[in-house]
Amino acid sequence: MSGVIGMDSVSVQASVMEELSPLWEAPAVPPRWVIWHAGRGESMVFDRHFNIPVDVDDAVLGEVLRRMREAGAPESDTYPGRACG
Repeated sequence: MSGVIGMDSVSVQASVMEELSPLWEAPAVPPRWVIWHAGRGESMVFDRHFNIPVDVDDAVLGEVLRRMREAGAPESDTYPGRACG
């Protein structure tokens, strides 16, 4: 029975990675998605089009960031979005 659960987990993770795959395509100019180092060792994906962080599950965040870096996504220690308000 645990093998079935493991397979479901693998297929769910593969589905999530497929859904997030635009994040590691070659960056547009200006780039839509940026790896933002928000502080305290926390890195996240930021969507500059919608001006919000992207909701990426912690279980796949490391792999998403790795693929984004491999594709040449920019990284920033400063807030990469527009001013709110």
